[in-house]
Amino acid sequence: MNDQYRRKVGTVRPSHLMFTTGVGALVDLPNFSVLVSGLDRWRYDNVPNHQPIDEPRLLAAVQKILNNRHVKELRPAPWVDDDGASNSLADRVGVPTIPFPTWLRCTACNELAPLASKTFLFENDQSNRPHDARFYHERCGKKKSRKPLAVPTRFMLACTAGHLDDFPYREFVHRGQPCPTGSTHPRMQMEDRGGNIGVNVNLKCLSCETQRNIRDALGDDGTTLPNCRGRHPHLDVFEENGCDQRARVLVVGSSNQWFAHTLSVLSLPRSPRSDLDDLVEQHWKQIEPLAPAMYPYARDNVPAFRVFDKWDDNELAAAVERVRARKTQDGEQDEEDDHVDLLTPEWETLSSIPAPDPELDFALRRDPAGVPTPLKEIFCDVAQVERLRQVRALVGFTRLDAPDPEDPGLVTRAPLSREETTWVPASEVRGEGIFLRVPDDLLAEWEQRVRDSEAMRLHRAAYAQYRRNRYSDRIKGPFDEMRNWPGARYIALHTLSHLLIRTIALDCGYSSASLSERIYAGTEDDPRGGILISTAAPDSEGTLGGLVSQAEPDRLVLLVRKALRDATRCSSDPLCKERLPQPHAADFLHGAACHVCLFVSETTCERGNRFLDRRFVVPIDDPALALFKELP
Repeated sequence: MNDQYRRKVGTVRPSHLMFTTGVGALVDLPNFSVLVSGLDRWRYDNVPNHQPIDEPRLLAAVQKILNNRHVKELRPAPWVDDDGASNSLADRVGVPTIPFPTWLRCTACNELAPLASKTFLFENDQSNRPHDARFYHERCGKKKSRKPLAVPTRFMLACTAGHLDDFPYREFVHRGQPCPTGSTHPRMQMEDRGGNIGVNVNLKCLSCETQRNIRDALGDDGTTLPNCRGRHPHLDVFEENGCDQRARVLVVGSSNQWFAHTLSVLSLPRSPRSDLDDLVEQHWKQIEPLAPAMYPYARDNVPAFRVFDKWDDNELAAAVERVRARKTQDGEQDEEDDHVDLLTPEWETLSSIPAPDPELDFALRRDPAGVPTPLKEIFCDVAQVERLRQVRALVGFTRLDAPDPEDPGLVTRAPLSREETTWVPASEVRGEGIFLRVPDDLLAEWEQRVRDSEAMRLHRAAYAQYRRNRYSDRIKGPFDEMRNWPGARYIALHTLSHLLIRTIALDCGYSSASLSERIYAGTEDDPRGGILISTAAPDSEGTLGGLVSQAEPDRLVLLVRKALRDATRCSSDPLCKERLPQPHAADFLHGAACHVCLFVSETTCERGNRFLDRRFVVPIDDPALALFKELP
């Protein structure tokens, strides 16, 4: 682009650079679209008082999943407040982008050409109106009072390996052969004819008059398209060994052109249990050979045992077993397994009694009277999380297929930079939340009750079919169709969480889209039963207590009663309450659930409105399936 023009072409929120328009994503501006460049080109030189985000637990998880110990920092997006002045510092701070797709079409004469041909020029000369930046056709044959606008073509190629490329218009029109006139760069024309039979865009070579409709490239037959070239335009590179994936046509603006792969943690103080486990691991050689019966003798005669004075022998023995199990599991894990457990430390802190001491970023309070009497059969613990900090990091992105949070390696993750990076983008938000714990004995009894039911069998079968449909051709070697099955306990807790979120949104002043959930369901070996419903905002003050107030005893009783009783009926019944997953007839992973009764926004649900079923929480058909047979 010409250096005489302004560099700023638009604005997005810093958080969008993490979850909506991050590295490698298309940003749709008013007159053209751009692609966010890789981290190699991001600059913080002009950002005053730039400080990385401090969160050691998340940094360790990022290092593990990227297999890169050189990552030393979590950085917020480069940003400064815009004071509105001409040529302000904000105009020189931001994220670099490149125009993409690089093929443009004149809106007056329909001429089609790449930017490299210099057919189209760029203008952006108004400092306070970056949204007016545009490309225009300098030598358009149709007379206009202003040079006609040139807009990006709306087709591009992508593959499941994360590559993105311009659509090969010249090659497509000539069916892979050279232009008969011998021209290596023939002039092209694109005409959008509209109509009611789908895409109807005609491409024409002006040199040889050859024509072809773009519909030929949109079918299932991939023979009309060349193989993927392995291009990463955000890094300005091609894969050294090419790409063996089939290229697929995408329309600019498609929701599947970019999926963020992020990790998030809550910044919580360590629980006493975590401190004990760390001490056991530090003194493992001394304590591992001893039987619990030897602990009293060791306390009196082994100096190393003095660090365990705060814990009794039973607590110490339990910690030894936890550390032994963890060491055994770590030894059995595949070295290439990049799964990271971020929930266990959070569960240990949130469920810890007494609660950790309040800190700047965390404060948890429990009512001295405990769980309200009407809810004692439903919850064994209720806590108000008055201060909460969540940190999220972007570790990569995928195209066409969303990453699986439980199995990150199954979908190819595209890189954020050319070389191994020393930092990754991150953001932090502060807010508040409610932590609720369901009694373990209630969940265990219910799991035994529904384990062999027809409804649960259909849920498991649907999950197995979903895994086969999505992953069977990706996994080399034995295919475990039930791997990462969340379990019956998760379905019950997840459904209960959605019921509460929908009810809370009516009373606490926040929309359901601003709430988020975190389900602590654990495994058969380490059962848990917790729900954290939270809300957060990027400013330093966080939120204002509207959510926490819903955990006050009187309010909580009313809220839970309303949520559970409303769950017994849905305006879509009987269709909704009779619905069960059908493994071979439909590809969905929910039962008695729909937009009327259970579904919430994508920003709220951690599993995309999957694994939901009202019949497993309240009695709607067979009372034996309900976690709560009697409602409060």
